[in-house]
Amino acid sequence: MMPPRGAAGSCRRRRLAPLNEDNGRFLLLAALIAAYLSAGATVFSALESPSEAAAQLRWNRTLHNFSRIFNISLPELRAFLRSYEAAMAAGIRVDALRPRWDFPGAFYFVGTVVSTIGFGMTTPATVAGKVFLIIYGLFGCAGTILFFNLFLERIISLLAFIMKACHERQLRRSGLLPPNFRRGPAMSGVGSLVGWKPSVYHVMLILGIFAITLSCCASAMYTAVEGWNYIDSLYYCFVTFSTIGFGDLVSSQNAVYQNQGLYRFGNFIFILMGVCCIYSLFNVISIVIKQVLNWVLKKFECRCCPKCHKSSARLGRRNAITPGARLRRRNISMDADGQYDSDTEGRRLSGEMISMRELTASNKVSLAILQKQLSETANGYPRNVCINTRQNGFSAGVGALAIMNNRLAETSDSR
Repeated sequence: MMPPRGAAGSCRRRRLAPLNEDNGRFLLLAALIAAYLSAGATVFSALESPSEAAAQLRWNRTLHNFSRIFNISLPELRAFLRSYEAAMAAGIRVDALRPRWDFPGAFYFVGTVVSTIGFGMTTPATVAGKVFLIIYGLFGCAGTILFFNLFLERIISLLAFIMKACHERQLRRSGLLPPNFRRGPAMSGVGSLVGWKPSVYHVMLILGIFAITLSCCASAMYTAVEGWNYIDSLYYCFVTFSTIGFGDLVSSQNAVYQNQGLYRFGNFIFILMGVCCIYSLFNVISIVIKQVLNWVLKKFECRCCPKCHKSSARLGRRNAITPGARLRRRNISMDADGQYDSDTEGRRLSGEMISMRELTASNKVSLAILQKQLSETANGYPRNVCINTRQNGFSAGVGALAIMNNRLAETSDSR
């Protein structure tokens, strides 16, 4: 008897779920980003459009008053203003500013290029400069992204080490660890520390506090030295640290500062640390966003077909070795390949006969383990790297996602 078309379709979707899960997550994220962009455009349009209209009205009034007072025609005045705009694009300002293309100015420029900040206050004007920028930026941006990823790897490892030490101290205070406990082989006997990893929420909180503290300190420096108000300084810090780089506010552009060398060094340190910190924070927040996407996708799973659920439940019971095997399968990890089912193994050692179903299931498990070991040996991968690469909806990924995979509690089954 053939199953209904709806049930067959739902079963087919269920079988293809592992294949289409990444595509579903990608499409859902694209839809959410489109909605986020639309909402942001609506808010900014409502906030900034009246100010833009008022500024345009003031500018037209000023232009006409200047033309009438000094007896200059509007076409001539507009041609003069176009020449001034071209001078501004070349880096020339009315107020005295630092040279754009001396070595310190050029070093500041290449720093904004490789960090992808791109303020826009300095741009190459020659053809040779533009061609060199394309080649220079290609390798410079790639190397800087690698530096950011290595920084992310080390900051996550450092935070994990500190948080694990705090966790051990808490266990000692609660009496779950002996007072003379030391890290090493003895740790394998302590169940509360085996596979312990920090929570992504704790890491996000620590990085967020550090980023806020760094931005507040940098804003205090910019307010005192550049003469900006504190809100503008905070705004500049976020735009710069996140590598947005609008260019409406740019630090260290005046010709002379008090304690100029110290200020420029502090500006360099704040920008470097701020960009690295915000980059790490963005990647940790992306893990949280991915968790939300996984939760939404789970809500979209098929719940309208009872026959599909019954058949999947029967399938799980049919492949089970013992009645409790389904619960064990939920918690088992691939690094426990050598462990046997305690009930089946006990009956085997006692001489009690096992059913053909149990024997077939045991052989299937052993064959799967053998295939996994042969695949890892052929590919040259260490066994602890290829474990559960798709667990919890987190694939191994590339770049920053690959660095954080299995380093945080929410990206790994082992806790």
